[in-house]
Amino acid sequence: MNISLKGKKALVGGSSRGIGKAIAQQLAESGASVTLLSRSVDKMQDIIKNLPKTENQEHSFLQVDFSDFEAYKAIIFDYFKNNTIDILVNNTQGPQAGGALEKKVDDYQIAFDLLFKSVVFTTELALPHMQKNNWGRIINVASISVKEPLNYLALSNTIRAAVVTWSKGLAMDVAKQGITVNSVLTGYFDTERIAQLNAKKAEKLGVSQSEVRKTMERQVPVGRIGKPEEYGYLVSFLASDKAAYINGTNIPIDGGLLKSL
Repeated sequence: MNISLKGKKALVGGSSRGIGKAIAQQLAESGASVTLLSRSVDKMQDIIKNLPKTENQEHSFLQVDFSDFEAYKAIIFDYFKNNTIDILVNNTQGPQAGGALEKKVDDYQIAFDLLFKSVVFTTELALPHMQKNNWGRIINVASISVKEPLNYLALSNTIRAAVVTWSKGLAMDVAKQGITVNSVLTGYFDTERIAQLNAKKAEKLGVSQSEVRKTMERQVPVGRIGKPEEYGYLVSFLASDKAAYINGTNIPIDGGLLKSL
């Protein structure tokens, strides 16, 4: 099956590393023109140099800080004054780790701005062009923790669940306009984020980081941690015409880790 996104424009959040970078890479390989969103200009410049490019593709980047919503709001609003996109991948860095007893109400507000408000605001700006063209793809990077909460990720569990339920409602509202809205529930992937979480977990448990990783691998039925490029393959498919009948779904990509239906 050939996935072609030729002529499509994609905006990918958190794309200077990890899953976001892998998504941008695969969308570009499938023919899309990609705009990266991240804080790191140097990393984005390096990535763009190495993205596949044909005469029909133009890649770019936009420096943003998702953790400062008001600043992000101004930058992304200005971007959409002169740009339109066909594919939106909502992805940001994760909020700070910690359990429910460690977090205060202000922490939840910060996480809400980071994970929810940025997603909703960006989607609102992207939708008019999609509605006009009767074609669009909105893909949210979420987590398996919306189905089976991880007690050390209270903020992520809570706010990503809100994103997923909001997405379901939006999917019903825009489906007849040729726009699909789906969420990908992320399992364990070999990224800097998971390495940071493992380091904190190892310190808390008084064990080595390698032991934490081995335990994590044993929990996954396929016996390993996911590769970021495997995530990119799924998103590229969801962004294509081949996935036009997939809408309003929450798709786990976790090697079989989720035990719930």
